Amino acid sequence: MGELRAAVIGSGFGGLAAAIRLAASGAKVTVFEARDLPGGRAYVYKRDGYTFDAGPTVITAPHCIDELFELAGRRMADYVDMLPVTPFYRLHWTADGTSFDYDGDTERMIEQIRALRPDDVEGYRRFADYARRVFDAGYTELAHTPFPRFSDMIRVAPKLAWLRADRSVYGTVSKYVKDPHVREALSFHSLLVGGNPFETSSIYTLIHHLEREWGVWFPRGGTGALVQALVRLLGELGGELRLESPVLGVRVADGRHLVTTAAAADEPFDLVVSNADLHHTYDRLYRGEPAAEKKAGRLARMDWSMSLYVLYFGTDRTYADQIAHHTVVFGPRYRELLDDIFHGDSLAEDFSLYLHAPHVTDPSLAPAGHGAFYVLAPVPHLGNAPLDWAALGENYGDRILTALEALLPDLRRHVTVKHHFTPQDFATQLGAFHGSAFSVAPTLGQSAYFRPHNRDPRIRGLYIVGAGTHPGAGVPGVINGAKATCTLIERDYGLGGGAG
Repeated sequence: MGELRAAVIGSGFGGLAAAIRLAASGAKVTVFEARDLPGGRAYVYKRDGYTFDAGPTVITAPHCIDELFELAGRRMADYVDMLPVTPFYRLHWTADGTSFDYDGDTERMIEQIRALRPDDVEGYRRFADYARRVFDAGYTELAHTPFPRFSDMIRVAPKLAWLRADRSVYGTVSKYVKDPHVREALSFHSLLVGGNPFETSSIYTLIHHLEREWGVWFPRGGTGALVQALVRLLGELGGELRLESPVLGVRVADGRHLVTTAAAADEPFDLVVSNADLHHTYDRLYRGEPAAEKKAGRLARMDWSMSLYVLYFGTDRTYADQIAHHTVVFGPRYRELLDDIFHGDSLAEDFSLYLHAPHVTDPSLAPAGHGAFYVLAPVPHLGNAPLDWAALGENYGDRILTALEALLPDLRRHVTVKHHFTPQDFATQLGAFHGSAFSVAPTLGQSAYFRPHNRDPRIRGLYIVGAGTHPGAGVPGVINGAKATCTLIERDYGLGGGAG
């Protein structure tokens, strides 16, 4: 066959990773991006000398990014400087003022756990060993392995049963430790990929070991600098990136995928890799295809992750001596608040927060002597709580800033610039179904084979990457998912070794 033409819709981490793999394997790749900058959720805002990463800020498992450069005979270190983050997270509980520095230093972790509950030290050691075993199976063996057939699920079922994947993250953690703070410290990670710790499979405890194995990193210049490094690599491989080119629709004719944008109608490609929102892909992009209409209906009935309210703000002081790069602020409720977030139809009065202060690691992201922050609060998606965020957004942000003054004194007086992003923005600007921030929720019944597949089973030539397909959300998740997807493309089209 002649040169394979591949369209990639969306330039998030999953889309760029797939595009690079396909270009490295010899395909002619065109990436369509609706916005004026690449990155998808990893967009970048620049305001008055501040740089704000819009989305992912926790970079783990950097080797999976290294691999993209190695496919082209290059080194990631020549494109972007990755800085270690220590501690990984500072955890703070507003109810009693307890703080806990969570990182990869075992003895430091044990010392802090002993101070909270001495009896939990041995339990933590056993939990860490369990997380390692889950990592060995759930990440090393399965994260980049596609599950296109039910037999693939049957093959791994004994291992999943042995690991008790039917248990929740919180339920598993609670087997090992008893202190409420320690339980929350070891179970909050599933929220970083859109999962409720009380409902997400215990497989996600592997994140604890993954971070200890490879650390937590941050690119100098922000996450956007890593996106730009991948864009540069794609260009060097001959791939094309078209910004401000939203795909209006795709139709399939004679085995070709005909892509329509404002600039061109029915541009032909042999295959499409969609990094767009999963429901948007079937409900809008492939509208008119009978198989797509049925799939959109099934997707609408699935459980979707929560949404987020995100406030970006700059300050005229750094607070560097009072704050860590990543801070998780736990409110007075845990289980009850999570129930409100994932199943409630209104906005809770209290909240738990993730505060990102990248200037602590990289001062260049703010003017000299200033700080560049974002803070996010998990909130219900629009399908559960169709709230008027245009009316709520400003006041909700002010409430969050007020709450943060317990950590950042007189914060509101020092804010110089701010901007918020709501569930409604996720829906309108990112095409996210229900304004969901992490696509399909990572429950056991929506994982592996039971998650939307990396290759569509009914529309030949349509492949999926991103948070909605296997293995799920998070930077290593979507990059490994792109590897799984490209493995299938390589098999289907006889590509060279660059894809898989």
